[in-house]
Amino acid sequence: MQTVTLNNGVEMPILGFGVYQIPPEQTEQAVTDALAAGYRLLDTAAAYGNEEAVGRAIKNSGVPREELFVTTKLWVQDTPAEENTKRAFETSLTKLGLDYLDLYLMHQPYGDVYGQWRAMEALHHEGRAKAIGVANFYPDRLLDLVINNKVTPAVNQIETHPFFQRTADQELMREHGVQIQSWGGFAEGKNDIFTHPVLSGIGEKHGKSVAQVVLRWLTQRDVVAIPKSVRAERMAENIDIFDFELTDDQMAAIAALDTGGTLFFDHHAPDMVSWLSARRLDG
Repeated sequence: MQTVTLNNGVEMPILGFGVYQIPPEQTEQAVTDALAAGYRLLDTAAAYGNEEAVGRAIKNSGVPREELFVTTKLWVQDTPAEENTKRAFETSLTKLGLDYLDLYLMHQPYGDVYGQWRAMEALHHEGRAKAIGVANFYPDRLLDLVINNKVTPAVNQIETHPFFQRTADQELMREHGVQIQSWGGFAEGKNDIFTHPVLSGIGEKHGKSVAQVVLRWLTQRDVVAIPKSVRAERMAENIDIFDFELTDDQMAAIAALDTGGTLFFDHHAPDMVSWLSARRLDG
């Protein structure tokens, strides 16, 4: 497995397994299968409601903890944000059955971001979160956080796929030492991605599926990817991407697919800001 080195020296696998939208009752088996397929980066979140299932799979896997890279995410906290962030961290850690996290991400750029980040900085300083970062931060919000805080986020997990490639965002992150990570790498099947003629044609030339082409394209751009599946055969396919390389012409052909806009929702849209900011997790 190839890795990327975060801004604090921590090594992170460039390809992992995500559990977004996997129901809790299916998550334990899915993570068990992913670990058996060779994945060592696992990505979950408090908002996904399946941290406990991820924790059970880790416990029963027999994989040494030091071989794993486990990420979860903080949801928007009520005031006092620092105190509630630390409480949320402890809740996630307990559900996962772990003593520390490899990466703790702020899931949304809303609420008392500074209070939440101060608490995350403290958790990082204590060694309980080996790295801390953010998710869904557009360049303005990310740069504001970088400039006005002591610890620069190690990672920014954002929507990134062939139809919304985030090249300018990635360049800004690179300038400030922030690692880009993709969510929605397959665009959740939108724009007929799995039958797209450009991607299918490239796949045929390499004897690979469209999913493998997309994951290779992401990782070849130094973007960390976390594909999701509940099928063991698809997990094995998704991790089998390091035996081929896309040519410059193929990378350029995929680059031409960029629409420059989200296929899901805009974190700048007032209605989305209101909806996400008002949502609270049970317990």
